Amino acid sequence: MPLGPFRDASEATLVLPAAPRRIVSLVPSITEILFALGVGDAVAGCTIYCTQPPEGVAAKARVGGEKNPALDAIRALGADLVIANVEENLREHVEALRGWGIPVYVTYPRTVADGVRLVRELGEVTGAAERGAAIAAALEADLARTLGTRGAGPRPRVFCPIWRRPYMAVGGDTYANDMLSACGGDNVFAGAAARYPAVTLEEVAAAAPDVILLPDEPYRFRRAHVADFAPYLDMPAVARGRIHLVDGKLLTWYGPRIGAALRELGALLR
Repeated sequence: MPLGPFRDASEATLVLPAAPRRIVSLVPSITEILFALGVGDAVAGCTIYCTQPPEGVAAKARVGGEKNPALDAIRALGADLVIANVEENLREHVEALRGWGIPVYVTYPRTVADGVRLVRELGEVTGAAERGAAIAAALEADLARTLGTRGAGPRPRVFCPIWRRPYMAVGGDTYANDMLSACGGDNVFAGAAARYPAVTLEEVAAAAPDVILLPDEPYRFRRAHVADFAPYLDMPAVARGRIHLVDGKLLTWYGPRIGAALRELGALLR
């Protein structure tokens, strides 16, 4: 039975003749969603950065990275659906695959609510609509509960970098920014012109964050990097010892781990 039509984030319309059976995922969080939907057996390939679930991806063909996928390898796998992302993948690669007649579904969740909706959408696109709807409903409840229990008092100001040397921060109009907001925090660089602005530690200190979150991806922040902030004793996060190492997937991976992200990050910001 045909599936669709679906309108993706690139404004393309997709109609599949049947549920796909040779899926290639070019986004690590998408790969995790596919297994959560119960269509892991249909995943023919994924990127070298797709690590979740470990037992599921172990035997899957690897097709390179997000920015440099091996397009010929994707075609050789007989892919009947490739799933990509506006931010993670390059338009020319998407167009090359489409030019070969390979269906590509492009995603671009920019808020936590978008990330929840994506689970439902991918369930429909992959023929697992019932499972997708069930997971999405549970995540919608998690999000509503989190938004409904945030206190009315002052919100903690948060600094969350994604890179070091130079430091680059989560800016506004990003999924990570919306996750911080949903969890009750105010991102100190949400108003920056760039989505991921380069910042100096002096600018961080001037922004006076109450909490600093150091994720382990895309840059692998470790305990030693807490020392970068030690000279800034007047910074509230430093003065109060509120510098936390966190799992970066909680901030940037949409899909089934959204519930855990809301709980764990929310606890750090309260």
